[in-house]
Amino acid sequence: MKRRIMMSMLAGATLLAGSLLGATPAQSADVPAEFGSDWHDPVTAAPPVTKPSGKSCQVTVAEARFRDFTPYRGTYTPPDGCGDRWSKVVLRMDGKVKGRQFDRLGYLHLGGVEIFRTSTPQPSPDGIEWSVEKDVTRYSDTLRAGQDVEMLIGNVVDDTYTGIIDVKVTLTFYPGRPTSGPRTPGTSHTRDVPDRVLTLDDRSVLTAPRNSERIVAEVYATGSGGGCEEYWYLTVPSSAPYSCQADTGPYREVQIKVDGQLAGIAAPFPTVWTGGWSNPFLWYVVPGPRAFDIKPIEYDLTPFAGLLNDGRPHSVEVSVVGVPEGQSGWSTPVNVLVWQDAKRAHVTGKLTRHEVGDLADSSTYTPGSEHRVDTEGDHRLTVAGYVDTSHGRVRTTVHRLLANTSTHRWTDGEAMDALGATWTDDESVTVDGGGPARTTRTQRTYSMDGTTTLGAADRLRTVLTLGDRAVITESSGGRRIAWSRLDDTYAGDATYTANVPRDQRHAVGTTSERYRIHGSGGCYDRSLTTVQGVLTEDRGGC
Repeated sequence: MKRRIMMSMLAGATLLAGSLLGATPAQSADVPAEFGSDWHDPVTAAPPVTKPSGKSCQVTVAEARFRDFTPYRGTYTPPDGCGDRWSKVVLRMDGKVKGRQFDRLGYLHLGGVEIFRTSTPQPSPDGIEWSVEKDVTRYSDTLRAGQDVEMLIGNVVDDTYTGIIDVKVTLTFYPGRPTSGPRTPGTSHTRDVPDRVLTLDDRSVLTAPRNSERIVAEVYATGSGGGCEEYWYLTVPSSAPYSCQADTGPYREVQIKVDGQLAGIAAPFPTVWTGGWSNPFLWYVVPGPRAFDIKPIEYDLTPFAGLLNDGRPHSVEVSVVGVPEGQSGWSTPVNVLVWQDAKRAHVTGKLTRHEVGDLADSSTYTPGSEHRVDTEGDHRLTVAGYVDTSHGRVRTTVHRLLANTSTHRWTDGEAMDALGATWTDDESVTVDGGGPARTTRTQRTYSMDGTTTLGAADRLRTVLTLGDRAVITESSGGRRIAWSRLDDTYAGDATYTANVPRDQRHAVGTTSERYRIHGSGGCYDRSLTTVQGVLTEDRGGC
């Protein structure tokens, strides 16, 4: 089953009109009675990255074989013959691995800027190949100059875990100006590509250009590392008898502070990696949402621009609420995107409003033959400020409201382990100046509903549904001018015999994904189904 399938991921707000790639039903081989030694290459229902027609230039950024935790280091040189302004830049990573290997987490840095974060599929003994594409046009400032390259997919290769991860990363450049399209979720600026892309120094310090008129921080936040924070949504208070405990329970919130003052809050996406929920057979072909292209959390820091524009260094720190003190497990690299006022050397401004609601975080443990932890959490933040630009005073107001509810149930010995959880992250950004006030509202909802049971003869079964949803509405002067609705739903049911060699697991499993996005910019709808590692359906249409 070595038919080549390209895996593509796209930011949730992007709408596509026109024909759908792979819209006809898949022509697959007969479905075996159980998983064999090979299966279909990884594939996702997410839409491909759209590419302009015409001339393009390609640069190879990295080629590496990861067998340990030694980073690949090299150099990047901008393309010759495609200028220094591009309508789009597309990153593509091609990977292959065979044998036996866990899922691994990786990153790619250019000049210290993280432009890509990923995880890997788990291979078949015969080997798999996969590809991921990402629109990285927003990093054009970094890409215009030569840069040091660092890439790492940390790996362990020994007598048991034999899979060497072989990857190649390229960038393809399309000359021209970036086209105006649906705006980035949670933002309301008409220029999607920033003038500068900055990183923090080793002391988490930022020195911003003095003429910054808009500032956005992006944080590639991942709970990982093999410990309990990889499954943070399943942790329980220390009073409860469970293998993963935290001081207060599973509520997590990624915060960013400027000079010690809370500047942004966000709900982390509950990413499930390809070994998640004790059942790799759920993920061999169709990964969970975002698993191979990890999207950064975005925070609009424009209300703080007046403070950050003073030419002095400022502290910008990221922390994760709920992580037990002194415990690691979260990675939170930060990029800072800056839009500058070309007609002013210094843009002044002021923070005018800063309201922080009380953080509610309550987990209640109820003992019994079926243990139970019920969690409720929420938090609210409003910040506002203005900048005096060459085109007048511009006021920016950011509201963000987070909420989380979950019920975690398990039996003694964790032979049954179940979670039902929902996270909401509701954000609005209003920009008032130079015309009617413009508001972008993004209502994100993440969901997880799953149960793992270990039954007779050590048959382990996992039934799981994951949801990644967002509704984005743009308005001007109180009138809606654009909207989109995303619904990316994964469902899986897989069973195997635990605690036996790989060839004795007798695994069976059905997985599916439906990715739907529609709105004022068009529509896209694609569904995939697999049975025992065979792709049995690939269907789409609006």
